Amino acid sequence: MDNRLGNAGPQTGVFVSKFHAMALSVAAFLLSLVAIGCAAPGEPYERKPPTPIAITDLTAVQSGGDVLLTFTLPQEAVDNRPLRESPTIEIYRDFFAAPAAGEPAPKAPARPTLLVTIPAAMEDHYAVQGHIHFTDALRPQDFAQHRDSLAVYVVRTQISEKKPSANSNLASVPVFTPLDRITDLRTEVTHAAIVLIWTPPTTSPAGSAPTVGVYHIYRGTPDSAAPAGGATALKSPLVKIADAEGPPFQDTQFEFNASYVYSVRSVAQYPNAALESADSNLAVVTPRDTFPPAAPQELIVALVPAQSGAPARLELSWAISPETDIAGYNVYRSEQAGAPGSRVNTDQLPTPAFRDMNVQPGHRYFYSVTAVDRAGNESSASAAVSDSVPAEGQVRP
Repeated sequence: MDNRLGNAGPQTGVFVSKFHAMALSVAAFLLSLVAIGCAAPGEPYERKPPTPIAITDLTAVQSGGDVLLTFTLPQEAVDNRPLRESPTIEIYRDFFAAPAAGEPAPKAPARPTLLVTIPAAMEDHYAVQGHIHFTDALRPQDFAQHRDSLAVYVVRTQISEKKPSANSNLASVPVFTPLDRITDLRTEVTHAAIVLIWTPPTTSPAGSAPTVGVYHIYRGTPDSAAPAGGATALKSPLVKIADAEGPPFQDTQFEFNASYVYSVRSVAQYPNAALESADSNLAVVTPRDTFPPAAPQELIVALVPAQSGAPARLELSWAISPETDIAGYNVYRSEQAGAPGSRVNTDQLPTPAFRDMNVQPGHRYFYSVTAVDRAGNESSASAAVSDSVPAEGQVRP
């Protein structure tokens, strides 16, 4: 009997071997897939782009001819997943007639007008302490066309164009026409003050100028380490130091040899609001004390006759200077009326008194006194006084 299975030839064995090898290969491939999945148990692959949550802290404030927008970027999606990348920002703006008293505020239009798109790669240019700050520079035609209107802003963000966030809260600001910025601010230094001088503005971006209510005076500190020749850099920010009704303004709270930066903003007065203009040109000044003090007053001279072996002398005194930066005094002596004479004290005198021991009998002397401040400025001479030392045997009249 022919047993075909028992008498299988070499070809059958080869077929079985190939089948086993193929089965082993398939099993190895499946095991490798399982191993790969087990070796990388990371977070699930995100198939859908996230939709950022809506911004809720949008604010808008007009400053000069600009509207300053501030808001916080979302950090998570609507399904509570954290955003792994920064979203694109879209800012929308529309103008509406200002509602009358008691009327509801306007709502965001169904299709708001896109003002600007900020790509995620550019957001660092607008980030300040965790917030986005964007400046909408209004144009002259905006003031002309939308006088007494509201500028209404909405912001959206998106990771994908198909998955934008919902609208942010609505931020609106009345559009007031500011005064044109002052461009000719300059300074003069006196002994008692830094004087600011400027020309009051008479125009605005819309042409006619609103009434100037007051001027706000700002002062800061320049950055001495900034490169020369460029725009003025500030070491400390501008801080309002005073209100002024108009030019000139005197800043008496200063120190010589310190550096200051000044700006003046004119304030447009409206029935229910006041609006600052943009900063004026920045005026930088380092005041130097080149101002001599006033000449001493009430100089008198008195003869002290010789006695007990001590020679005769002339003693001078004068009124103490009322100025607060006096470092000392100098005494000048001459033997001719009207001549300035020579200084007789070696060191500056700290007090208003001097004893002249170097006088000769039979001579008349003319004295004057000057005051010197801590900056080294010397005053003009006081009115001169004179006296004489009688010669031996001479009787004073």
